Amino acid sequence: MTFTLHGLAVSGGIAIGHAYLVSHATLEVAHYSLPPRKVDDEVVRLGRAFDAVRAELAELRSGLLNDGTEARGELLAFVDLHSMILDDPLLLDEAGAYIRSRRCNAEWAIKRQMDRLVEQFEQIDDAYLRSRSADVVQVVERVIKALAGKRNRVSTRRRDTDSIVVAHDLSPADTIQFKAQRIAAFVTDLGGATSHTAIVARSLAIPALVGMHQARRLIQDDDMLIVDGVRGVLIINPDERILDEYRLRAREIEIERSKLKRLTGAVATTLDGEAVQLFANIELPQDVEQVREVEADGIGLFRTEFMFLNRDDLPDEDEQFEAYRSVVQAMKGKPVTLRTLDIGADKALRGAERSEANPALGLRAIRYCLAEPRMFVTQLRAILRAAHYGKVRIMLPMVAFQHEIESALAMVALAKQQLREANRKFDDRVEIGAMVEIPAAALALGTLMNHFSFLSIGTNDLIQYTLAIDRADEAVAHLYDPLHPAVLRLVQQVIAQAKRAGMPVAVCGEMAGEPQFARLLLGMGLRQFSMHPSQLLEVKREVLRCDCGDIAPRVIKLLRSDDPIRIREQLERINAGSGIVQ
Repeated sequence: MTFTLHGLAVSGGIAIGHAYLVSHATLEVAHYSLPPRKVDDEVVRLGRAFDAVRAELAELRSGLLNDGTEARGELLAFVDLHSMILDDPLLLDEAGAYIRSRRCNAEWAIKRQMDRLVEQFEQIDDAYLRSRSADVVQVVERVIKALAGKRNRVSTRRRDTDSIVVAHDLSPADTIQFKAQRIAAFVTDLGGATSHTAIVARSLAIPALVGMHQARRLIQDDDMLIVDGVRGVLIINPDERILDEYRLRAREIEIERSKLKRLTGAVATTLDGEAVQLFANIELPQDVEQVREVEADGIGLFRTEFMFLNRDDLPDEDEQFEAYRSVVQAMKGKPVTLRTLDIGADKALRGAERSEANPALGLRAIRYCLAEPRMFVTQLRAILRAAHYGKVRIMLPMVAFQHEIESALAMVALAKQQLREANRKFDDRVEIGAMVEIPAAALALGTLMNHFSFLSIGTNDLIQYTLAIDRADEAVAHLYDPLHPAVLRLVQQVIAQAKRAGMPVAVCGEMAGEPQFARLLLGMGLRQFSMHPSQLLEVKREVLRCDCGDIAPRVIKLLRSDDPIRIREQLERINAGSGIVQ
């Protein structure tokens, strides 16, 4: 019988294949009492299970160090996170103490300790940190498997490319193992846009649906499946007519991808001769390989905070310098824009988590850096030193106040002075820019333009703060709308005002990487885009098809409307000639 399930599409494309159901160790473990003479042996048995899992994670990490794909960085971070959870005394020591005090079996003790930790996570206000409880569960699941004498390995019974993994949830270790098996797609009951499965699927460029809720229960092994990673649809046991339709769509997508690759060396110029610069966003130094593959004009946003997360210590100046320099040298003279730490809200340093009523409006980004001057100056010194090896720009996030600007620039001056005194090589002429992410900054842009050399509009936060919507909150995420009239007018106002002042301005938020917004932004006057490398060629195609002289007056007309429905209709007409699917 054919039926359909809907979920969240987190990685695009279409996959057709057979269900590969993944089973995990049940966490409904038995509970039994031990005689006093067996208690010490049980504690030893638990310790050996931890050692076995530690060895498995080390083996996975070793394999990843020789992996040259762009997914390597994210996967290494996941393995390291699970290793740190495993080494946390709150897990092993507390479970061992419980075995001794209650004379119970190891499975029950570790499961009980897991429940206590998960309960603590669920009381955290920060959504990102709260979601990390899943990592604790996955680590304990591996320990329970080891206690049962089972290796934590995914079955390799099928290695063909039409296998579609269906699971309640997938740990980072699972996805690493599947990566070597050329899996066609992932489908999970749990997860969101920032889940491990989503991140890995996007890195591997395979379709993925998450948040399916009941897929693992309703689907049987070897069921024929169609994963539509564009529309967020999973079709189970489709008939031949549906299969033929999706096979045709899959072929069309592959043809389009092949065509896009031909644009790699093309210069991004509109039909009426307007030159457009297409930059890439990265999070880790190894992402630079993907940037070079698509021949981006440079790196418009290096999110440096990802070097600081999922670790117990701060990277020192030399570690940061080496990471930044490797990227700068790899770009061979093309500009690299490093954003200073954007810590806070959904990203917190381990051991420095704060309880805030509203983290998005609290101590984050430049506010956090100014509150931690030693850490901030250390990062600035590393960036300035890396600038000696290529073209580097420094970008400050979330600035809005005059005193923040003055304090941040004073920190840059201090970092330069310290480098001179230490006789270190650095670039004294590094350009410094600011991100426009707060409505106050957009509405009082002159304050920023008086102090900085360039601007970049961070549409993700600008939309969030303009509409008072936490995009990570499922209850209101559907209200997050880039086409809200207020958002569009703020973006257009910043672009126009910067253009009149002769100041370079880019868009580096998600809007820049969405092909359906390319003509809209070009019509506003934008000539610098920065996006994930995987989106760059699609946006380049829209640039090459666009006539800015024709589009600009139509965009101006669109911006006069206060009706969201009318705005969408007008945008559809503007995009109609580009072949974009709405």
